[in-house]
Amino acid sequence: MTLIASISGIRGTIGGVPGRGLTPPDIVRFTAAYGHLLLSCNFAEKPRVVVGRDGRVSGPMVEQLVLGTLAGMGIDTVHLGLASTPTVEMAVPHFRAQGGIILTASHNPMEWNALKLLNEAGEFITDEEGKEILRIAGSGTVEYARVDHIGNIRAVNDFDDIHIARILDLDLVNTEAIREAGFTVVVDGINSVGGIIVPRLLYELGVKKVICINGEPDGHFAHSPEPLPDHLTDICEKVKAEKADLGIVVDPDVDRLALVDEKGELFGEEYTLVAVADYVLMHRPGNTVSNLSSTRALKDITVTYGGKYTASAVGEVNVVQKMKETGAVIGGEGNGGVIYPALHYGRDALVGIALFLSHLAKRGETCSALRACYPNYYMVKEKAVLDDKADPDILFSKLESHFAGELLNREDGLRIDFDHAWVHLRKSNTEPIVRIYAEADNESEAQARVEEVMRLTGLKRKDS
Repeated sequence: MTLIASISGIRGTIGGVPGRGLTPPDIVRFTAAYGHLLLSCNFAEKPRVVVGRDGRVSGPMVEQLVLGTLAGMGIDTVHLGLASTPTVEMAVPHFRAQGGIILTASHNPMEWNALKLLNEAGEFITDEEGKEILRIAGSGTVEYARVDHIGNIRAVNDFDDIHIARILDLDLVNTEAIREAGFTVVVDGINSVGGIIVPRLLYELGVKKVICINGEPDGHFAHSPEPLPDHLTDICEKVKAEKADLGIVVDPDVDRLALVDEKGELFGEEYTLVAVADYVLMHRPGNTVSNLSSTRALKDITVTYGGKYTASAVGEVNVVQKMKETGAVIGGEGNGGVIYPALHYGRDALVGIALFLSHLAKRGETCSALRACYPNYYMVKEKAVLDDKADPDILFSKLESHFAGELLNREDGLRIDFDHAWVHLRKSNTEPIVRIYAEADNESEAQARVEEVMRLTGLKRKDS
């Protein structure tokens, strides 16, 4: 059993002993701590929190505990039910709520769930606020409301419509061009909320034919939910069989977007943001941001339009902060996360889909031809087991000494930049592992850089 509290929320495997997994007492404890923090802010009105969940099997159980706990704290809730992460993020300011809780473990397997915590802007809470919630949760000082002050639960079932309508209203979303293109699109809904909202969005955009696989949001994921190449063979085959123009893959909470071209080959989730940024910058020149583990192709594209590229620490909250600081017109993460501030400051696969299809339709070419327009870098992503006694900072310091002559960045773990490659190591916020990413002009060099740092640190692959 695992329980991880971090900048990415309270995440763990369902069941087991309290404190070692995401058990009912843990769910109540952390929800109450979040509620206590909101109440301590002394808002002018009674606090209101938006709650939504992905399609996980544990979702209804976790949802009831969260709603009940917030009501017991004297906090009103807006209950969206099944809803994507970006939908909940947009709902917070819409309902003038003071916060939001998204019940999803994102790309983790079905035995996991999590509480992702939002502020009144519908953005992830800061690291400082997260630490305060952990302190409150451990203190046992939470006080619940008396019976005449219990919070109300308001069910809202139509906010998907509002989310989609706001996407359609964006001036860079070209429904006329998409309709004229007559696209056939295959969607992998990974048995979660993507199977509900993505097809609806596509039809509203004007896509001619939508074919959905794994569309039933029952939480029994048809494959590992992280949109990596080994997990996407079914949709690749389906795109070819249907002679579709495009395949769309999302994760269970629909904040990551991966694409499959008309040949049934992966567009590359690193290039989702690159293609969308190309389209946005073509019409709105400006700055961009992605995290330290993302492809340098975004920097290349940004420079061609006269903008400035900036890298942030990994994590949506860090990317958003850097985007605000630099006035970025587009940003995100190389895992397929697109953040378009003209809509909201959150990773949103839905707006990514709308902008990408607009780009593809206006170009009038195939998806594979569009991909060929961008710099062709090679990235290797590995997960290494982190021994309980191992200190990542000591391992990173060892590498820092070894590569003292290279460009080093310790903002988030350790990134080492070479002449034609880079490698980034960091402890994961969502799993008990060290993530090792490397990118180079060719695949062999990228792989060699990963092997080199693993040999120097003694780290072993998670699956070995």
